Amino acid sequence: MSNSRLVYSTDSGRIKPTAAAAAPPAGDGVVRIRRETAGRKGKGVTTLSGFGLQESELKNLAKQLKQLCSTGGTVKEGVIEIQGDHREKLKAALEKQGYSVKLAGG
Repeated sequence: MSNSRLVYSTDSGRIKPTAAAAAPPAGDGVVRIRRETAGRKGKGVTTLSGFGLQESELKNLAKQLKQLCSTGGTVKEGVIEIQGDHREKLKAALEKQGYSVKLAGG
């Protein structure tokens, strides 16, 4: 059974799913790299946001970046989290791949 929001309809035929769910999150074309410790019990992570990629492409990119830094990480809500402070290394790697990168935060 599908997870449809439609409760009742008098129309006949199929209800087409919205295309908004499949679209990547919009961004300004700048990847922002920041170091965060909030809510992580003092453990620092490097977060990367603003890619505007599909979830599968984002996971593949995260895998490459984790291998580059030799550390763990995850993808949550369109944001790549890499364990530890690897801002400079990640900035260089992403610029080499053609992304416009900005170091954000303090």
